[in-house]
Formats: sequence, structure tokens, C-alpha cells
Amino acid sequence: MKKYKHILKNRQDAATKLMDVIPMQRLKDESWKMVAISRGGLELAYLLRKKLPNALDFLFSEAILAPNNDDCEIARVSEREEIVINEQLVKTFDIQYDYIYGEAQRKHEEQILSYVYQYRKGRPFASMKGEVVLLIDEGSETGLRLMTAIKTILAMKPKALYIAVPVLPRDTLELLEPFADDIFTLYEIDDYVETTLYYEELEKVEEEKIEKYLGEKNEI
Repeated sequence: MKKYKHILKNRQDAATKLMDVIPMQRLKDESWKMVAISRGGLELAYLLRKKLPNALDFLFSEAILAPNNDDCEIARVSEREEIVINEQLVKTFDIQYDYIYGEAQRKHEEQILSYVYQYRKGRPFASMKGEVVLLIDEGSETGLRLMTAIKTILAMKPKALYIAVPVLPRDTLELLEPFADDIFTLYEIDDYVETTLYYEELEKVEEEKIEKYLGEKNEI
């Protein structure tokens, strides 16, 4: 674990290094749609895109937590109401599916829709049908956020789906591989702890930055 500590300086460092493994010319020529799935992922995507004209969007999702345990994520719901459940945890803790679906509806109505109105002025997530999509995040502890995004995008029938994440648990990478056309990563880590461990610094992405990243129009 120690050899992976602070292997990346910050998101700019991660973006610069990812540019060496992502086919950036294809990304531009084929007009890949860049979709961030977290605040940090949005900043990373913005740094990756730079002056390219590619569309950049944010797919919102929220964690569904175990009853009486705010540290245990048992499922996740996306803004298009796709749900991914950690079946093993649900069985282990004998959690009822009614609870999960009820929480998913509540999180969608109370939190996700408020993000959509705040950051997109109510505009729904754009259709990805027939598009080449690049999902982007800065790391992944459990893979649930990525799996929820993958399920959401695949339901829209894209032409191709790629994933870019600088650091990934090896078992999560193996879980994702069957669903993606390719996965661009820098480090595959066996004993993944938490994403913040692998960066020297990860500044919080404030609301005004989210609005800037989603609202700014890039031109060559």
C-alpha cells in the first residue's frame, strides 16, 4: 500500500498522465461525449478536455446507505432512476428491497432533482443514444458509482462506452471490463484504501466551479 501513497500530485497531474493513455485525437475527431460522475471527476474531465470542443456533462447519482449505518453504501441511484445494488451487503445485513427502492425514490426527488435544477437549470441529462461516451472519475472505492453510471449510459444505447479513472481497485477493474469498450487507467491497486490516499492533494470542488465547468463553452 505504501508504494501507492501519493502517486499522483493532484487532478492536474492525473489529467496530464491520462492524456498519454487516452487516444486524445480520436476523442476529438469522433466527438466523444465526456461524462463526469463526481465533483472531482468533473474537474478532472474539465482539465482533460482543455480547449477541445467535446461536450462535457455531469451524471448525478446518490448513495443509498444501510439503515442506521451512514458509512455503509448498499446501493446507488442515478438521475435517470437506474439503481445498482450491492447484493452481498443487502443479504448480509438482511435489508429489505422495499427500503432500497423507497430510499432511491426519496434521494432522487429530494437531492438529485435539486442538483439538476441548480447546475443544469432543470435540463435533463442529454441522450447518449448512438454516441461515443467517456465516463470520468478520479478514483473508486467500491465501484458502485461507476456501475450505476455504466447501467444508466448503456440503457441509452450508446455507440461505444469508455471509462477513464486514474486509480482503480484491481477487482473493480475486472468487474467493469465486460461492460466497457476500454478502460483507461494509470494504476491498478490490489489493496485499495480510499482515493484521497493516492493524491498528494484533492481540493474540494466548490459549487461555483461546478457551474463554471458545466456552463463554459470551449472553442478551438
